[in-house]
Amino acid sequence: MAKTYRRHLGTRLINRWFRTLTKLGLGAQYRQILTVPGRKTGRPHSTPVDVIEVGGRRWLVAGYGPANWVLNTRARGEVTLSRGRQSETYKVEEVAGEEAIPVLRKYIAEIRVTRPYFDARPNSSDEAVAAEVSRHAVFRLIPSTPNRDENG
Repeated sequence: MAKTYRRHLGTRLINRWFRTLTKLGLGAQYRQILTVPGRKTGRPHSTPVDVIEVGGRRWLVAGYGPANWVLNTRARGEVTLSRGRQSETYKVEEVAGEEAIPVLRKYIAEIRVTRPYFDARPNSSDEAVAAEVSRHAVFRLIPSTPNRDENG
Protein backbone atom coordinates (compact mmCIF):
# COMPACT_ATOMS: atom_id res chain seq x y z
CA MET A 1 0.00 0.00 0.00
CA ALA A 2 1.25 3.47 -0.91
CA LYS A 3 2.54 5.83 1.76
CA THR A 4 0.59 8.95 2.70
CA TYR A 5 2.49 12.23 2.58
CA ARG A 6 2.54 14.10 5.87
CA ARG A 7 4.06 17.54 6.33
CA HIS A 8 6.22 17.82 9.39
CA LEU A 9 9.38 19.63 10.40
CA GLY A 10 11.59 17.30 8.34
CA THR A 11 9.60 17.74 5.12
CA ARG A 12 9.48 21.52 5.60
CA LEU A 13 13.27 21.62 6.01
CA ILE A 14 13.83 19.42 2.96
CA ASN A 15 11.47 21.58 0.87
CA ARG A 16 13.28 24.72 2.03
CA TRP A 17 16.63 23.14 1.06
CA PHE A 18 15.37 22.11 -2.41
CA ARG A 19 13.74 25.52 -2.91
CA THR A 20 17.05 27.26 -2.11
CA LEU A 21 19.08 25.00 -4.43
CA THR A 22 16.56 25.42 -7.26
CA LYS A 23 16.44 29.20 -6.87
CA LEU A 24 20.21 29.13 -7.31
CA GLY A 25 19.85 26.95 -10.42
CA LEU A 26 21.48 23.96 -8.70
CA GLY A 27 20.34 20.37 -8.25
CA ALA A 28 18.30 18.15 -10.55
CA GLN A 29 17.53 19.82 -13.89
CA TYR A 30 13.89 18.73 -13.79
CA ARG A 31 13.27 20.50 -10.46
CA GLN A 32 11.48 23.85 -10.62
CA ILE A 33 9.88 26.23 -8.14
CA LEU A 34 6.13 26.36 -8.70
CA THR A 35 4.44 29.57 -7.59
CA VAL A 36 0.66 29.87 -7.55
CA PRO A 37 -1.69 32.20 -5.66
CA GLY A 38 -3.57 30.59 -2.80
CA ARG A 39 -7.20 29.82 -3.59
CA LYS A 40 -8.39 31.44 -0.35
CA THR A 41 -5.91 34.22 0.39
CA GLY A 42 -4.61 35.04 -3.08
CA ARG A 43 -1.09 35.22 -1.63
CA PRO A 44 1.57 33.51 -3.74
CA HIS A 45 2.81 30.15 -2.45
CA SER A 46 5.96 28.46 -3.74
CA THR A 47 7.07 24.86 -3.57
CA PRO A 48 9.64 22.70 -5.38
CA VAL A 49 8.12 20.40 -8.02
CA ASP A 50 9.50 18.02 -10.61
CA VAL A 51 8.68 18.75 -14.26
CA ILE A 52 8.99 15.91 -16.74
CA GLU A 53 8.88 15.80 -20.51
CA VAL A 54 6.79 13.27 -22.40
CA GLY A 55 5.77 13.46 -26.04
CA GLY A 56 7.48 16.81 -26.57
CA ARG A 57 5.42 18.43 -23.80
CA ARG A 58 6.14 19.41 -20.20
CA TRP A 59 4.08 17.95 -17.37
CA LEU A 60 3.52 18.34 -13.64
CA VAL A 61 2.59 15.34 -11.50
CA ALA A 62 1.38 15.51 -7.90
CA GLY A 63 3.92 12.95 -6.72
CA TYR A 64 2.89 13.16 -3.08
CA GLY A 65 -0.84 13.29 -3.73
CA PRO A 66 -3.39 16.08 -3.31
CA ALA A 67 -1.09 18.77 -1.88
CA ASN A 68 -2.15 22.39 -1.51
CA TRP A 69 -0.31 23.36 -4.69
CA VAL A 70 -2.56 20.94 -6.61
CA LEU A 71 -5.74 22.51 -5.21
CA ASN A 72 -4.42 26.03 -5.86
CA THR A 73 -3.36 25.08 -9.40
CA ARG A 74 -6.79 23.64 -10.19
CA ALA A 75 -8.46 26.80 -8.87
CA ARG A 76 -6.15 29.20 -10.70
CA GLY A 77 -5.49 27.38 -13.99
CA GLU A 78 -2.09 29.01 -14.26
CA VAL A 79 1.29 28.65 -12.53
CA THR A 80 4.73 30.20 -12.68
CA LEU A 81 7.75 27.90 -12.82
CA SER A 82 11.21 29.19 -12.09
CA ARG A 83 14.73 27.91 -11.82
CA GLY A 84 17.72 30.11 -11.18
CA ARG A 85 17.01 33.45 -12.85
CA GLN A 86 14.58 32.06 -15.41
CA SER A 87 10.84 32.17 -14.86
CA GLU A 88 7.91 31.29 -17.11
CA THR A 89 4.15 31.34 -16.69
CA TYR A 90 2.08 28.38 -17.89
CA LYS A 91 -1.58 27.66 -18.33
CA VAL A 92 -2.34 24.21 -16.91
CA GLU A 93 -4.71 21.57 -18.15
CA GLU A 94 -5.43 18.57 -15.96
CA VAL A 95 -5.54 15.28 -17.84
CA ALA A 96 -6.71 11.80 -16.91
CA GLY A 97 -7.25 8.37 -18.43
CA GLU A 98 -5.10 7.13 -21.28
CA GLU A 99 -3.41 10.49 -21.78
CA ALA A 100 -2.04 10.43 -18.22
CA ILE A 101 -0.66 6.87 -18.34
CA PRO A 102 2.66 7.52 -20.15
CA VAL A 103 3.26 10.63 -18.04
CA LEU A 104 2.67 8.79 -14.76
CA ARG A 105 4.71 5.80 -15.92
CA LYS A 106 7.72 8.00 -16.74
CA TYR A 107 7.30 9.99 -13.51
CA ILE A 108 7.23 6.81 -11.40
CA ALA A 109 10.32 5.52 -13.23
CA GLU A 110 12.39 8.71 -13.03
CA ILE A 111 11.41 10.44 -9.78
CA ARG A 112 12.34 7.69 -7.35
CA VAL A 113 11.87 9.71 -4.16
CA THR A 114 8.08 9.72 -4.70
CA ARG A 115 7.79 6.05 -5.70
CA PRO A 116 6.65 4.90 -2.21
CA TYR A 117 3.58 7.14 -2.61
CA PHE A 118 2.36 5.12 -5.62
CA ASP A 119 0.86 1.65 -5.67
CA ALA A 120 1.87 1.24 -9.33
CA ARG A 121 5.45 0.65 -10.47
CA PRO A 122 7.09 1.61 -13.80
CA ASN A 123 6.32 -1.86 -15.23
CA SER A 124 2.73 -2.09 -13.86
CA SER A 125 -0.21 -2.59 -16.18
CA ASP A 126 -1.85 0.43 -17.81
CA GLU A 127 -4.88 -0.14 -15.57
CA ALA A 128 -2.77 0.02 -12.41
CA VAL A 129 -1.01 3.19 -13.58
CA ALA A 130 -4.33 4.81 -14.62
CA ALA A 131 -5.73 4.08 -11.15
CA GLU A 132 -3.10 6.44 -9.72
CA VAL A 133 -4.67 9.51 -11.39
CA SER A 134 -7.31 9.77 -8.67
CA ARG A 135 -4.51 10.42 -6.11
CA HIS A 136 -1.78 11.93 -8.28
CA ALA A 137 -3.04 14.72 -10.52
CA VAL A 138 -1.36 15.18 -13.90
CA PHE A 139 -1.17 18.64 -15.47
CA ARG A 140 -0.12 19.54 -18.99
CA LEU A 141 1.92 22.75 -19.01
CA ILE A 142 1.00 25.16 -21.80
CA PRO A 143 3.38 28.13 -22.12
CA SER A 144 1.71 31.52 -21.98
CA THR A 145 4.19 32.80 -24.56
CA PRO A 146 3.07 31.85 -28.09
CA ASN A 147 6.42 30.98 -29.75
CA ARG A 148 7.10 27.57 -28.19
CA ASP A 149 6.78 24.09 -29.74
CA GLU A 150 4.69 22.95 -26.74
CA ASN A 151 1.83 25.23 -27.78
CA GLY A 152 0.60 22.54 -30.11
